[in-house]
Amino acid sequence: MTATEPLIQPDRGQAAIAIHLVNAKTFSDWVRKLSAGQRIAVEAQRFEGKGYQTAIVPDADGWLAVGGVADPQSLSSWCLAKLAQTLPAGTYRLASGEPGAAMHGWQTAQYRFDRYKQQKGQEGPRILLTSEAGRIDAAIAEADAVCLVRDLVNTPAEDMGPAALEAEAERLAKAHGAKLSTTRGDQLEQQYPLVHAVGRAAARHHAPRLMHLIWGQEQHPVLAIVGKGVCFDTGGLDIKPAAGMALMKKDMGGAAHALALAQLVMGAGLPVRLHLLLPAVENAISGNAFRPGDVLRSRKGLSVEIGNTDAEGRLILADALTRASEEEPDLILDFATLTGAARVALGPDLAALMARRDDTAAALIAAGEAHDDPVWRLPLHKPYAEWLKSSVADIGNAHANAFAGASVAGLFLDRFVADDVDWAHFDTFAWQPEAKPGRPKGGEALGLRAAWHMLRTRYGAN
Repeated sequence: MTATEPLIQPDRGQAAIAIHLVNAKTFSDWVRKLSAGQRIAVEAQRFEGKGYQTAIVPDADGWLAVGGVADPQSLSSWCLAKLAQTLPAGTYRLASGEPGAAMHGWQTAQYRFDRYKQQKGQEGPRILLTSEAGRIDAAIAEADAVCLVRDLVNTPAEDMGPAALEAEAERLAKAHGAKLSTTRGDQLEQQYPLVHAVGRAAARHHAPRLMHLIWGQEQHPVLAIVGKGVCFDTGGLDIKPAAGMALMKKDMGGAAHALALAQLVMGAGLPVRLHLLLPAVENAISGNAFRPGDVLRSRKGLSVEIGNTDAEGRLILADALTRASEEEPDLILDFATLTGAARVALGPDLAALMARRDDTAAALIAAGEAHDDPVWRLPLHKPYAEWLKSSVADIGNAHANAFAGASVAGLFLDRFVADDVDWAHFDTFAWQPEAKPGRPKGGEALGLRAAWHMLRTRYGAN
């Protein structure tokens, strides 16, 4: 976020501009209460109460704002987002009711990624007042987490390589009194051989590593969060075409989600023993790049035949999920921009969810629906695991047919999670291809809020 002060603040009766909310049904009753001059102003702006329409109406010595929403009595996360994008800088309050869930979109609508732009006198923030003071801190924390994902994903790969991801993990550890250890070099090759193999071709300043952050009291249930940190993906020797490589700075979107979720967990003091694992690599091309046909040993001991070097995300996750399983966790959640197949199936808006246990999947789906972050479950259909068989290794990393790519990738990961562990996997896009109110084009958190609210319900915050 670019604002230097909170965009949501307690309503203590300070001066503020009123925002009226209407829809197509209530618009006619609302407009009849206006003066003739005000009605002319509304008509001139062609405001009819439709969704995301906004208008400014003169009122005595000042003015009021009006926005079109689906239901003025039940606001979604995005109902106020268009107003937050278009209104002049200032302080606002709703003329009736409280913003509730819409506090989220009010904040995320004001997100700007301007790291590489010259600063030319930016407009001030739009601040929203609410009497629901008890909800403000949580709403701010949630918006901050979403904006962290956006910042990390939007940053080009040269400035968001494995070392930069490590710096983010260090920042998070220091902020919350967590312990961070990083494995690199020879130790990485010995302890996390798949992570090392995928990342070994990168330049020295983008060398591979695995970050492991630990936080919380030992007596609490272990929550493991794992995020795919492929900071740029050329496809390796199975090189991507130019069009397929254009957005590959976002291939560390899983790690960005994992960092943001860990920030929420620690910030809220969730009573868990958190283990955050981030394998970070660049899938580059050089003389020592791993090759199609290679057989690589994993941390778990399983050998993996490389059928496609562009199926590298599942390799680094395999070692990280193995390490997470060694803590005998109550739950593992992993996030990854893993397959194009998930996007073909679900498009950009829906994170694909795969889970071993129906109750965990149901809880994640319900949390997503309740907080405007929908996810869609895809199957871990066991018979498809046959397609990962290898004649020379314990498992292959890619299958030869074009069927069920997202589920087959999930089944590969499943082999590296301990049998008795509750595990859920998010195959997320981490990108907003077209701007929507509250969601600018660029990096985006998809599945983050669903996971966070499920965890709040499952473990409860202090």
